[in-house]
Amino acid sequence: MADRPLLIGLTGSIGMGKTETAKMFARLGIPVYDSDAAVHGLYEPGGAAVARVAEAFPGTVTEGRVDRAALSEKLAGDEGAFKKLEAIVHPLVAEDQRRFMEEARDAEMVVQDVPLLFETGGHKRMDAVIVVSAPAALQRKRVLERPGMTEEKLDQILSRQMPDEEKRAKAHFVVETDKGLDHAFEQVKAIVTALRAKRNA
Repeated sequence: MADRPLLIGLTGSIGMGKTETAKMFARLGIPVYDSDAAVHGLYEPGGAAVARVAEAFPGTVTEGRVDRAALSEKLAGDEGAFKKLEAIVHPLVAEDQRRFMEEARDAEMVVQDVPLLFETGGHKRMDAVIVVSAPAALQRKRVLERPGMTEEKLDQILSRQMPDEEKRAKAHFVVETDKGLDHAFEQVKAIVTALRAKRNA
C-alpha cells in the first residue's frame, strides 16, 4: 500500500461538523479534497457546470453563476431533477478529484471529504471511512441557524441521507463533535496515528 496514499473517506450528515473536522486533518498536513468546494467552483463564473445547468434548469443561472437558491427550488421534492443534476455534476467532480489525487500522489494519506459517501457507493473505494457525528437535537439546532434554512428543507435534505446511526455502524472511525473543537481535534489526531500504523504495518 506504500506505493500510493492511504485513501480516507470523511463523511457525515448535514450539520454534524464535517467541514470543521476536515480543517483539522488539513492542520496536520494531510491533503484534503473538499467535494462541496469543488461543486461551488463548478457553479462559479467560468465553472464547467454553469452552461450545462443553465440548459437543464432554465432560470437558475444569473450573471454567469449558478444561483443555488433558484436551483434548490427547481429540485424541491423532484427526484428526477436531482438525478439530472447529479449526471451533470458527478463526472465533473470525479475529474477534479482525479487531478487532486495525481497532485497528492506522494502523500502518506489523503482525506476525501464527501457528503454522500455511503449514499453514492464511494465508501467502497476507501481504505478507511471516518464519520462525523453529533446528537440529532444539536444537528437540527446547527442547521436551522443557517440563513434560509427551514424545518421542511432540513427534513427534505435528511430524507436523501443515510441515517446517522447507519453511517456510524459502517464507519471505521467516528469523530463526535458535540464536546467542542479541542475534543474533536484530539480524536482526529488519534485517528491519524492509527491510520499511520495501518499504513506502515
